[in-house]
Amino acid sequence: MTRILVIKLAALGDFVQAFGPFAAIRAHHPDAEITLLTTPPFAALGEAAPWFDHVWSDGRPDWTNLPAVLRLALRLRRTGFARVYDLQTSSRSSRYRWFVGGAAEWSGIARGASHPDADPRRDFLHTMERQRGQLRAAGITHFPEPALDWLAADVSGFALPDDFALLLPGASPLRPGKRWPAAKFGEVAAALGRPVVICGGPAEAPIAREILAHAPAALDLTGRTDLRQLAAVARRAALAIGNDSGPTHVAAAAGCPTLALFGGESDPALCAPRGPVAVLRRDPLAALGVEEVLQSAARLSAGG
Repeated sequence: MTRILVIKLAALGDFVQAFGPFAAIRAHHPDAEITLLTTPPFAALGEAAPWFDHVWSDGRPDWTNLPAVLRLALRLRRTGFARVYDLQTSSRSSRYRWFVGGAAEWSGIARGASHPDADPRRDFLHTMERQRGQLRAAGITHFPEPALDWLAADVSGFALPDDFALLLPGASPLRPGKRWPAAKFGEVAAALGRPVVICGGPAEAPIAREILAHAPAALDLTGRTDLRQLAAVARRAALAIGNDSGPTHVAAAAGCPTLALFGGESDPALCAPRGPVAVLRRDPLAALGVEEVLQSAARLSAGG
């Protein structure tokens, strides 16, 4: 059996935007044994998805942890992959070509790749166009719409209200410029005129408390949902408003009308969520006004 390796290590938004390439690779290799090499936060998503036969979550050992690096290198070399699709295309993942061995075909940017992504514009393309170009260079021309019925979970225990707005106020703690102020999220929550649900990881709990100070009736689910439950919540929402973050990408992928807020630290032309999405951008993001967000949210929920 032909063995195929797909590398996608992080981050959540990038992982979500790889759903299309994942589906295209599976469609191109319907009878192959496909392994996803990723990291622990995304292993459960990979295992639930219909595109992989195996999911390895040990894809990013610390370079100083020589035993872990050696284990990964031996695992990659011994499995006998015929082709590798490096969708991470980082310096780290490119080094894995030497672990896999030169006999394997390689799609990516690693030196000596058999199917290089040599497009000189690649760094100026949106993630999804860039990855599609990479796959075309490897001979993949069919890009089916990825089935996402698996991106679901039971959320009946959350007692979600009807016709609610989903707020996703978190973002990378290492990039504070990607976070619209919690107080402004709170003002939006108070003025939306509909029930509000707040989602995010445990680290977003203080942000949720600040929002609740403005809108005490809001339902705080921070730290209570996994990624598939987050998608299920988003599917039931009338709209979502979030920063440039992984959860905002999940909401858009789930089909929820999503208003994505961007600051100067990331470019929506390169990485904005795709789907029923509207984008607002200000630099700095804190300068974005509450009224403008409310007006955009109203247009989005009205289908405009």
